[in-house]
Amino acid sequence: MSDIEDHLTDWGIIPNPPEGFRSGFVGIIGRPNVGKSTLMNQLVGQKIAITSPVAQTTRNRLRGILTTPTAQLIFVDTPGIHKPHHQLGEVLVKNAQIAIRSVDVLLFVADGSVEAGGGDRFIADLLKDIEIPVILGINKADQQPGCEGQKSGGIKEEGEVEGTGGSLFPFPLHPFDQTYQALAQEQGWAIAKFSAITGDGLDPLLEHLIQNLEPGPYYYPPDLVTDQPERFIMGELIREQILLHTREEVPHSVAIIVDRVEEAPTITHVWATILVERDSQKGIVIGKKGAMLKEIGSAARQQIQKLVMGNVYLELFVKVQPRWRQSRTRLADLGYRVEE
Repeated sequence: MSDIEDHLTDWGIIPNPPEGFRSGFVGIIGRPNVGKSTLMNQLVGQKIAITSPVAQTTRNRLRGILTTPTAQLIFVDTPGIHKPHHQLGEVLVKNAQIAIRSVDVLLFVADGSVEAGGGDRFIADLLKDIEIPVILGINKADQQPGCEGQKSGGIKEEGEVEGTGGSLFPFPLHPFDQTYQALAQEQGWAIAKFSAITGDGLDPLLEHLIQNLEPGPYYYPPDLVTDQPERFIMGELIREQILLHTREEVPHSVAIIVDRVEEAPTITHVWATILVERDSQKGIVIGKKGAMLKEIGSAARQQIQKLVMGNVYLELFVKVQPRWRQSRTRLADLGYRVEE
């Protein structure tokens, strides 16, 4: 235990763990838009990562913290691994690859509503020589063709699915599942099947993750669900509403700066700036007579109120910052840098 952890324990902020307590970091990786953020939110029981139908929604390595009576799991949600097309994309993919080497267990999440593709095989190749436990998680089991509405999930024990290192679902195999089995077979990985939206299959997955952690201390106070600053989450909740309300070229060209937060006894005031790259994008975000910006602000305010558990006044501004995704300096200013 570090000196800082010793002091936190002495002050009563972090308790001493019970006998047999396990803890560690679980990396969640996969292609864009396979449901990694939805999964982490479901596991920790609170919304800390934004989700949307737009690929590459996650830009930062987010940490979600789940503390049970027997373990503390720190989930590291990473940006989707993809072929980058700009400086921001390169930073995101590099950070995801760094996360692979800095966790105790890896949960490789795949989209079970389609069969395994080239992107999944690319990630499997990245993990070939990794020495930590890997679970291949087949998400969106509730969306598999012919399985809509069917309860799904669980972990198959080793030997129930030939050629894998164990499987975490006692339900009938779908033809798509067999394409993921082939990926796991080469490495001897366990396979999980679940729905991050409904929560089916997550209990046995969680138990399996805990079994793969070493005995360890509390890394964070037991009641904490993320180590991200509140301002960061506010900015992400605003960006989520832009992703949900706009299309065309806007979603990937947006960044949020939370300029100021002032807390009063009955209300929290939040001022934030939305950065876009072109005047046309600014027009889309603002909308006719400001209608789009008002709609985004109203939806974001409702989400932020859940975060702070109180009333919120939110004021949004839109500013054009040409080619900010291509500027190393601007990316660093916005918090997008390659992590150590």
